[in-house]
Amino acid sequence: MRDRTGLHRRTLLGTLATAGLSSIAGCSAFQRGDDQSTSGVSDDSARDLAVRFAPMLYFDEYETWFPTDPRRYTSERDGETVVDGFDAFDGYHARVADTGEQAPDPTVFYNVVRYAESPLVVVQYWLYSAFDQFTTNFHWHDWEVLHVFVDVGDGGSGGDGGSGGDGGSGGDGDSNDDNSGSGSIDPESAAPQLYVASSHSRKVPNNEFLDPDPERVPRILSELGSHSSTLSLNDSHDRFQRVPSGDSFADITNRALERLEDVAELPIAYGLPRDEGAALPYVVPELDGKPIYEDDRLPSVARDALVDESLTVRSFDALSSPPTDLPKRATGLVFDHEARDSDADVAYTLVPTSEVESIADFVGPQLSFEFAVPQFAEDAIAGHITTTSAPWSQPRYENPAEDISEPIHRAALAERYDAIGDPPAVNTLFVQITEAVTTDDAPENEGLTTQQSATESVVLLESDPEAVPTFGGTAVLRDVPSGEHRLTVNGAGRAPHSEQVRIDDALVTGGVGGEIPLVARESATKLEVDADGADSDLSDLALEDDFAGRLYDAPVAGPDAVYVHSGGAYTVEVRDTDDEIGAFRVNPDPDAGSDAESAAPPGVRIDEPNTGKGSLASFLAAIAEETQAAVEAAGNQSEDGSEANGGQQGGGSSNAVQGLAQALAAVAEAAQRAATRAEAGDRGQADASLETVASRLDRVAERLAEARSDLPGGLSKATERRLQQARRRSEQARAAKKL
Repeated sequence: MRDRTGLHRRTLLGTLATAGLSSIAGCSAFQRGDDQSTSGVSDDSARDLAVRFAPMLYFDEYETWFPTDPRRYTSERDGETVVDGFDAFDGYHARVADTGEQAPDPTVFYNVVRYAESPLVVVQYWLYSAFDQFTTNFHWHDWEVLHVFVDVGDGGSGGDGGSGGDGGSGGDGDSNDDNSGSGSIDPESAAPQLYVASSHSRKVPNNEFLDPDPERVPRILSELGSHSSTLSLNDSHDRFQRVPSGDSFADITNRALERLEDVAELPIAYGLPRDEGAALPYVVPELDGKPIYEDDRLPSVARDALVDESLTVRSFDALSSPPTDLPKRATGLVFDHEARDSDADVAYTLVPTSEVESIADFVGPQLSFEFAVPQFAEDAIAGHITTTSAPWSQPRYENPAEDISEPIHRAALAERYDAIGDPPAVNTLFVQITEAVTTDDAPENEGLTTQQSATESVVLLESDPEAVPTFGGTAVLRDVPSGEHRLTVNGAGRAPHSEQVRIDDALVTGGVGGEIPLVARESATKLEVDADGADSDLSDLALEDDFAGRLYDAPVAGPDAVYVHSGGAYTVEVRDTDDEIGAFRVNPDPDAGSDAESAAPPGVRIDEPNTGKGSLASFLAAIAEETQAAVEAAGNQSEDGSEANGGQQGGGSSNAVQGLAQALAAVAEAAQRAATRAEAGDRGQADASLETVASRLDRVAERLAEARSDLPGGLSKATERRLQQARRRSEQARAAKKL
């Protein structure tokens, strides 16, 4: 394999010089740009190239829909040849029963195109499956593709310096008649430049590899049910490796998003989540309100025709918590081209796509995946639609470069071939989905932390009806239009999350710093904020936990809701269009959690989310009173002979703890007086009371230092964090222009 280090550095520096870092971070090549047109090659050359680079295919042990020939299921409709979803789905399983073969009619279709006046040729391998079932979608028919970009050297056309075997052919060469269907190409001298294996959506980064070893047969690992393709090019034939390990190179050369510290080492490509240890629950497809296998139009389709029951759920909200016992991925059938001598289980036939281009469409009634969207009062449902179309109706069929999702790869080809345009700069949205759980550092049910999620989630932009799955908890959506969008996240056994995001930069992160923590349904409480009850026009809503920090921060345009963990202690912040701030203290009931049988998790509502001095002063009184009560309770436990210092029950010096409680009570008294005066319109006296609050908070800090060793560890930490919160809100209250 060619040493890629120098090329990547040269390409990266050149691209940065012309586009800038923000542009690279937000690049997507899902656009035609300045790419030259393509045309076909001779039938013999196309066949020879297709055989040379024909991939081996590795399927999951639970896979039921293997690549096949759709021509068996065609019919005529309105004068056109189509493949109906019912005919293909039922016919395929009838064929399995009739032949006794697990993978009847194994077929891979190929299409070969050459860029004008260039030695760059692309061999496309198109795989058709009768059905698609996944965690984010299900639909009739499925087409997946592998693009193999190859340089045919001096046998190609002139006017473009091809790479040959080392990045440049050394001459312009002459025009090749093969572009017009004549002439020949030596497949053995063709040098592979780039592999692009399609992932779920045009918005999800594909799995790509620049400068593959020409002696290695391309290998595709097909994702269970969805058939999303990833690459396996190192010596672990049936495993996916995202990053290098020891002497083994990675199976992709996609780059990381270097602007984001948390994922600076994570190559951004969909990969193969179940092979990387992630749990991926599948959803049972329904049609007309019942499981699809119960439809009378599918007599040959039984429950065992779908993804195995051990991997499926009826719906995301049917579980009270994320599933933890899903089987890991294991390899099932292996396919290889019939002309190759290998130990594969199934030999497939290569067929040119020209033999199926007479099929006008692949049809079937719309199947949709429903998304729960948190809203004030009753949650809404957003429809997620997935469809498939004939490959020859897609732009990437004629211009495969449209499927290059990694900007560095496109830039590398653009450097080598005039036929390929530079990567355009478009918007990218990035989020990491984590899990909110209680922390042992806090008093019981009074503080959270976030941790990596063991179960993948699905992400939907309501401006785009197609959802995308996470990989390793990460979701990257490419080519997002500028403007306002609603971002919704669902996960099996988790309460939904939704927020407004504004796309106004090449790289935008959702959530807080790119992180969105989800909550298990059994621990979820719905926090509702009635913006219509506010005394000003609200613009933003934020949520902080005493220990986990800021968990939610998004624009708000009306009554809104967010699901929170019932074991947290929260400060809710609202901001209005005049940049005035309000704050509210929320402590959910940890014993009122949801379960799988309940219609919805319990809720907490803020009816009058006002901003200004009065709101902030009332918050200061509330947090001081809450902490005072906890400190007094700890002091009482000490007097009763409870556990010694260090445990969550501890106690200690009565005088020090009592002094802290009194200092907190004094803060609460001054804050409540400030709130009353602000509500009465007395700015001067309200500000005077807030100055008193500030000085008394200093006294709290002194008393906390004296009592710290006599308080339970969790309460000591909680008091420290609440003191920091109170000081920040005290400053905001004094600075507020609005009463």
